[in-house]
Amino acid sequence: MSDHYDVHGSGPVLLIIPGGAGHPMGLEKATALLSERFTVVTYDPLGLAHGRLGEPVEEQRVEWWSEGAARVLDAVLPEGESAYVFGTSAGAVAALDLASRHPDRLRHVVAHEPPAVAVLPDAERQRAMFTQVRDTYRAQGIEAAAAHMTAGIEERPLTQQELDKVSDSEPQPPSPADELATPMAIMLTRVVVPFTSHSPDLVSLSAPSPRLTVAVGVDSAGQLLHRTASFLARRTGNVARQFPGGHLAAQTHPAEFAARLKETLLPAG
Repeated sequence: MSDHYDVHGSGPVLLIIPGGAGHPMGLEKATALLSERFTVVTYDPLGLAHGRLGEPVEEQRVEWWSEGAARVLDAVLPEGESAYVFGTSAGAVAALDLASRHPDRLRHVVAHEPPAVAVLPDAERQRAMFTQVRDTYRAQGIEAAAAHMTAGIEERPLTQQELDKVSDSEPQPPSPADELATPMAIMLTRVVVPFTSHSPDLVSLSAPSPRLTVAVGVDSAGQLLHRTASFLARRTGNVARQFPGGHLAAQTHPAEFAARLKETLLPAG
């Protein structure tokens, strides 16, 4: 078994688990800024940035990602040391599972807007929404699926413009090759349903070690993933910490996001 990851910088180890299908695209600026203070280890669970895009991928399981992350830490961590971990979106779900399974290897885990909707009182409805997104992609293509997912995450009905766009366009069901051609397609068909259906171990995540910070984007207020993260924080005895931007802020606001992550992991004084 080969685990794929990249290492940049020096200092204490910070493991990054990206969202989506685990491809680290868009995280380059944030990683560069973080590598000024940390040894940043960016995990690529499916090897999509390491030549495996387009190869067969089965439906994913959260524990596959978290156990792979643990192996990466075994490879890069000096004996007796522990690591910082940052996961966003699907990567945050894996980071939470890593904290449950390997707490002794971790110092502080920041989980940014994990779509762990199984913790919510309306979990069944939200899991059904993500299943509909996957099924819409396979029946109608990427634009229709994206419209349904955006509306679901923003907790609103489809707008008339979105409805018109979806109904007016010819359905474009993806081929089996299409489903493996892009990280977005892999996320929609192999990641979104099992990861949103995953139930975090709330008991282990309530333990004092490793320290857990559940992060929410200020621009995500009123949306599903902000609500999910806030609920998860309360259930584990934490307070959700606000980060700049929205769900994709590590890509859209890299400087502000990296600064907030640094001060969260290494507070002054």
